[in-house]
Amino acid sequence: MKKALIFLLFSKFLYSQEVIQLDRPDQTETVFVVPKNFLQIESGFMYEKTNETDKHFHLPTVLWKYGLNDKVELRVITEFSKTITNSENVYQLQPISLGFKTALIEEKGIIPKISFIGKAELRKSEILQRKTITPAFRFTFQNNINDKTSLGYNLGMFWNENLQETYLYTFALGKTITPQLNYFVEMYGFISPDQPADHRINGGFTYLVNNDFMVDTSAGIGLSETSAKYFISLGISYRIKLFP
Repeated sequence: MKKALIFLLFSKFLYSQEVIQLDRPDQTETVFVVPKNFLQIESGFMYEKTNETDKHFHLPTVLWKYGLNDKVELRVITEFSKTITNSENVYQLQPISLGFKTALIEEKGIIPKISFIGKAELRKSEILQRKTITPAFRFTFQNNINDKTSLGYNLGMFWNENLQETYLYTFALGKTITPQLNYFVEMYGFISPDQPADHRINGGFTYLVNNDFMVDTSAGIGLSETSAKYFISLGISYRIKLFP
């Protein structure tokens, strides 16, 4: 469903037959895995208005993916962020996330293509007074409605540093405008047992420069009182083959 936009400067160094598939810019992660022996880098910069006074910047968030074989990719997420409040500016290097994605089922008729993503972070819990491994997982699904339209959706869970669980869902409709240009609209949310639900909508575009490079842009708004007010995001993604 997803295709990415890329820097022309590097295009002469990269070539592959399959078109790059991304886990950004929407919240619906793709069912596709990175081809074997390819390193894929998906970077994004985001400005988020969290409430009336606070702002949050991702500077950037980077998803590093390596194709281990035809069914499995290894994943590392790194993020540097800045939060602005009335009283201070806080810069943070977020905990590194380690994980994997594996393809499970191929699409057949109404049965969607399905993959599984698992990851974990090491965080310090003030309540538990110790460092805690915080896991997360999601199942990713995709149905191709026709040759230009696809529906992607995710269901999953993650835990915070105090081991409190949150459920997540996403639904994204993707549409091809030209072989290079695509757009999507999406609804997604987070549901915790002891907190109000957080529902949001967003949309955006991706542009494919060549098979290995994409650029993307997106924006969204919150639908719940607990949601961020709005966000704007830009991304650059590319891949290279490390081994023959």
